[in-house]
Amino acid sequence: MEQANINRDIAASLLTAMGNRDIAAILSFFGENTDWYIPGDEANVPWLGKRQYKSEIADFYKLLWENTVPIDASIAGIFTNGNQVVISGEFTTLMTKKKETVQSMFFIHMIIENGLITRYRLLEDSFAVSAAM
Repeated sequence: MEQANINRDIAASLLTAMGNRDIAAILSFFGENTDWYIPGDEANVPWLGKRQYKSEIADFYKLLWENTVPIDASIAGIFTNGNQVVISGEFTTLMTKKKETVQSMFFIHMIIENGLITRYRLLEDSFAVSAAM
């Protein structure tokens, strides 16, 4: 199978695991050291920021899942270029503290090496997320 198709399959499988909130499956896609960054108001939104180790990535999902309830998500595309993958889409999420709904487009940029994600960036409307916290 061509590497671009393998990387596309890895990205699609990661999205499925995320949708199922299957932390073991999610973590299986990451190496022990990952260059992870989701920019935003880290003081107000505790799951944003830099992470590196699988345990920190697990903490990200724990914090995210404690504070949000997914309402809807759609994927517009999964694009590959060599070892890079970009996922574009939109989501609607209920922020549990204020009971406010956030709608945002998002982009995930990943680098996949030897079948594992070694770099992960998520861009979303972090201003709206922070305001709804």
